Amino acid sequence: MGDVLTGFHAAWEFESDSVLIRYERGIRTPKLFQALGERRIPLTALAGVTLAPGRRGTMVLRAEPRPGADPLLEAADGQLKEGCDPYRLVLPAERETLAEYYADELRARLTESGPADRHLVAAPETPLQFKAYDGKASFDGTAVRFRWSWTGASSAKWKAGDQSFPVTGLSGVEWRSPELFEGHLRLLPRDADTVAQPPQPDQDPAAVVFGLGYGPVHESLPFAAAVLAAVRAARPATPVSVTAAARRDPADIAERIRHLGELHRAGLVTDEEFSVKKAELLAEL
Repeated sequence: MGDVLTGFHAAWEFESDSVLIRYERGIRTPKLFQALGERRIPLTALAGVTLAPGRRGTMVLRAEPRPGADPLLEAADGQLKEGCDPYRLVLPAERETLAEYYADELRARLTESGPADRHLVAAPETPLQFKAYDGKASFDGTAVRFRWSWTGASSAKWKAGDQSFPVTGLSGVEWRSPELFEGHLRLLPRDADTVAQPPQPDQDPAAVVFGLGYGPVHESLPFAAAVLAAVRAARPATPVSVTAAARRDPADIAERIRHLGELHRAGLVTDEEFSVKKAELLAEL
């Protein structure tokens, strides 16, 4: 598609096989968006698109990622606040018609559904680090290291000493938002006893504890996502079956062209854009 739709805090660039999301760096932009910078979302990572009224005269365009396709959302595990959802684009209500057009165009290009068997969206780049209440966490892409602080770490952690965890020895990551009670980042070893109750995070040498001003979302969540992606990548690859996409329904193509014509007559699409997009639609028959 090659077009750009700009909203509050972000702009979406629609390409033939992906959506490139560029986040603003303004003072009102959520810090998580600023930390992410930009993200390329392959269309194979998306299951759907919604458009709904937002607050105070806005519309919200949201891409719905497939479960397991994005390490950031997998690590977040539903704990992100609505305003920090990286898949939401908030627009002025007067751009509803244009947003509806792009939502329809995007839906027409989605061919996958259901959980993904691997991460399809790139994880935040390493090295990464953040300061927790009881220590400093760092990740270089191959191993996570915890270095305990003099004042915050428990005696159990001091006795265990500073820790290093190669990703090959981990099975996953447990992230609990610092905005919730008992926020922490816990590493899950492969050989851990799944029956035994894990120790409290402040007593567990495989965990760091958050707190007021420590382990903020925009630092600790990208960290957790990068670790999770590295853990998944270290696992043996499994064969992926590929299914050819079905051809478009001619009636659906006709409806898209009619909608495109309405945008053209309203002046929202130029003559050149109208010709190019119409040709693209006809080519899908």
